[in-house]
Amino acid sequence: MSAPITIDDVKVILTQPGNCRLAIVKVVTSEPGLYGLGCATFTQRIHAVAAAIEKHLKGFLLGRDVARIEDTWQMAMVNGYWRNGPVLNNAISGVDQALWDIKGKRAGMPVFDLLGGKTREAANVYVHADGPTPSDVADQVKDYVGEGYRHVRIQQGLYGGGTVAADRPDGAIDGAYFDPNAYRRATLTMMEHVRSEVGPEIGLLHDVHERLSPVDAMAFAKDVEPVGLFFLEDLLAPEDIAWFERVRAHTTTPLAMGELFNHPSEWRTVTEQRLVDFLRMHVSQMGGITPARKAADMAHAHGLRTAWHGPADTSPVGHAANLHLDLWAPAFGIQEWYQPSELDRAMFPGLPEVRNGYLYPNDKPGLGIDIDEQLAAEHPIIDGVEHWTQTRLPDGTPVRP
Repeated sequence: MSAPITIDDVKVILTQPGNCRLAIVKVVTSEPGLYGLGCATFTQRIHAVAAAIEKHLKGFLLGRDVARIEDTWQMAMVNGYWRNGPVLNNAISGVDQALWDIKGKRAGMPVFDLLGGKTREAANVYVHADGPTPSDVADQVKDYVGEGYRHVRIQQGLYGGGTVAADRPDGAIDGAYFDPNAYRRATLTMMEHVRSEVGPEIGLLHDVHERLSPVDAMAFAKDVEPVGLFFLEDLLAPEDIAWFERVRAHTTTPLAMGELFNHPSEWRTVTEQRLVDFLRMHVSQMGGITPARKAADMAHAHGLRTAWHGPADTSPVGHAANLHLDLWAPAFGIQEWYQPSELDRAMFPGLPEVRNGYLYPNDKPGLGIDIDEQLAAEHPIIDGVEHWTQTRLPDGTPVRP
């Protein structure tokens, strides 16, 4: 029996080709020229993830057999004793995705074939439309439809509706203020206008981004029923999962949830109780491909579908991993997609491509994507304090972003 191929080095590549800080993990093996890439992007806490990999996981990983993905994942998850937090999960995800990439390259097969093979040729995707007025949003949706997209997320003023609290208390602390009631009214008006403009065939989606209290969220889900949304996303925060049972009893609006989930008990609860219709975890936040495929199997068994989180702060490597899961999973629903720049495509050769609203893979083994490290180094991350997550109600109360 030949000696196993082992992990020789683990590198963290931090880069920022756009607005979001990205973390890519490169696992280098004992076989010359063989390496794998994974996404470990937690853009708001990027240095914490890098330190977790470089100071803790790397020493644990060196010398391990690259073939033993499940064993490595299980041991990495418990080696620090405390587990299932976003920093550690993203760190482990970067390694996990890289090991799947390596396994595919060794086998000469795309990762979707390792998972069991394709159940579809491409993944239906949705993109984001936003604007200051209902007409602006509708025009952008029409433009996307003209490009072949069949599903579009619609926002007016992004999260919170762009509403500004006009009357703050004296001495109110600065922050990203918004008015939940104004957001509800304006968003419903926008949705009704867009639907009247684009007709019933286009799948419309909306992200509440946990901006409403549970009772207001329940009323909002009922209010938007006539619009016929493809799904309503993040209606409630993970801390308010218990409210989903009441929402279910009051509305038929399809629900999507999961991008903030870290712990398996979170997606297990909403899946087993069928409290939502789409699971949309951030694959790196949940720990990588290894737990994501298990969640997808669980979704299939309970009649839910997947809709993995895929904004600009999922790296191109992460988008490639999402696509391999999408092509395999029988429970696939839809995939969120961003608009890659020319720089993205130059920095990440092999980035999947959209044609007529479908996301297609290439025929390369593994995840099918690479990184130009020199170009990545020319675009270092830019540190800063996030403003949009410092959200407040009109009276100054801190709330979830």
